[in-house]
Amino acid sequence: MKRKYFIIALTILLMLLFCFPIFMAVLTSVKTQQEISRSILSFPTALHLENYTEAMERSDFTRSLINSCIVTFPSVALIIVGASMGGYAIARHAASNRAFRCLDKIYLASLMIPFQILMIPIYKMYKALKLQNSLFGMILILTGTSIAYATFLYVGFVKSIPRELEEAAMIDGCGPYKTFFRIVFPLLKPITATVAALHVMWLWNDFNIALILLQKEEVRTLTVKQYYFFGEHTTDYAVAFAASIVCMLPVLIFFVFCQRYLIEGIASGAVKS
Repeated sequence: MKRKYFIIALTILLMLLFCFPIFMAVLTSVKTQQEISRSILSFPTALHLENYTEAMERSDFTRSLINSCIVTFPSVALIIVGASMGGYAIARHAASNRAFRCLDKIYLASLMIPFQILMIPIYKMYKALKLQNSLFGMILILTGTSIAYATFLYVGFVKSIPRELEEAAMIDGCGPYKTFFRIVFPLLKPITATVAALHVMWLWNDFNIALILLQKEEVRTLTVKQYYFFGEHTTDYAVAFAASIVCMLPVLIFFVFCQRYLIEGIASGAVKS
């Protein structure tokens, strides 16, 4: 019984610990600069919701929101299609085909490469191909840098699907592509929701790639726009945190709706080897 209460207390403590930064962000976003300067932890004398209006105006919120949606959701769709097909091929043929085993190792090895090593080559390559300040180019690089991990998740999940279902479909006349899209892919719904939820969150919050490649005002995403609230000599923390909260809301709503599928996907074998 004591252990049960200890676990509950520890869980509550961890929950408060993880929620504290969000609480501080919301608290700071409704204060004035003077109140922030006096005390970070103090409550405001009044709710200054005009910080949110100013944040949306200064960040050109509508245009930036559209740009974030354009680079995030098509990238996630491409990741799901490419990773599901790649994961299926590796899971089913790696044991008998050396090329697929090699591809699996390449994907796993690529997960260990930090983006900082790739920054300069990517910048030079995009400059040579004239893909800078291009949302299409942003979609390509986000898809390319994310597909390895998504494939790794799909490989583990596909191994839990019985081969007999595919064999029965092939006996009925289905080819390999029809078997995958008609039989296998619908069974991948839990892991597909997991991949979608994780990558929407990660790509929406991407800052490094967007900062390097999107330098024109009209193509900047929400995360890059927030960067400009922090100046060399002054920082408008209230407006900056208000912009962060507004930027976080769309992906937070999406994540809440996908949470059940996310847990189901992980529990059903998303991280199996």
